[in-house]
Amino acid sequence: MPQQVPLIVIVGPTAVGKTSLALRLAGPFSGEIVSADSRQIYRGMDIGTGKPTPADLSRVPHHLIDIIEPDDEFTLADYQALADAAIQDIACRERVPFLVGGTGQYVRAIIEGWQIPRVPPDPILRSRLYAEAEESGPQALYDRLLARDPAAAAFIDPRNVRRVIRALEVCVKTGRPFSEQRGKRPPPYEILQIGLTMEREALYERIDRRIDEMIARGLVVEVQGLVARGYGWELPAMSSLGYLQFREHLAGAMPLEDAVALVKKETRRFVRQQYNWFRQADPRIHWLDASEPPYPAACTLIRDSVMRGTGPCAA
Repeated sequence: MPQQVPLIVIVGPTAVGKTSLALRLAGPFSGEIVSADSRQIYRGMDIGTGKPTPADLSRVPHHLIDIIEPDDEFTLADYQALADAAIQDIACRERVPFLVGGTGQYVRAIIEGWQIPRVPPDPILRSRLYAEAEESGPQALYDRLLARDPAAAAFIDPRNVRRVIRALEVCVKTGRPFSEQRGKRPPPYEILQIGLTMEREALYERIDRRIDEMIARGLVVEVQGLVARGYGWELPAMSSLGYLQFREHLAGAMPLEDAVALVKKETRRFVRQQYNWFRQADPRIHWLDASEPPYPAACTLIRDSVMRGTGPCAA
């Protein structure tokens, strides 16, 4: 195996077509897909997370999908260790790893070689911080992080209570800012990043159609099933986009159409957040317009870079 492992990374906002492109590319390049989606790790959360179908999974091997239960603890450091191991395993079998997903932290941790502090969760501290968020609101908790570690706060959505609490937890347990503990080491990969994008209104229309399809496939029933199995709304998994927004509906306090509209609204906000991680000005990312078939250009990029001129694409 070469010293540097070729790693093809496909990024972009939700619903832009990352999975379909990866599936098409993985076949001719003898690839396997490593998921970089922080919600597809959970078993039983299939429709709302947009997991690959059983047919997709049989067509191309996938890694880091359905690996934990919704109430299991799982950190960024856990993801990094498992993803790095999967990438090395794929390469050792002389296949090509594709890192595919829209979770910016997951992608950046791998391609930038983040050295993440391994601070074990403190259930008592977390319980206290969650109670504070419930009593005073997420913004009050975020303001604490902003005062203690503004560099970390700059990359965390104030409404993402789980991530705010994790950053505060690391600060409290180590006595140092979370942002100062995330060093970097050169990753052992030769990386090609391909980004998919499209005109924003067209993407929003695609998102709306996708959410309507999820509802038709039984998303509400999936959420009901998770609640019936005892998974509480306080869990990180249950705070996921496409799940938490049905809380009031399932309690009888919101019509279904309003809950669906809320999912669509929050998904648009999430897209804006994703573009903060995957900036179109980033010279490391080769951006392709997904409103046109991206396969030919992506195939050529792979052939001419990490594959050293070999591959299935026509010259």
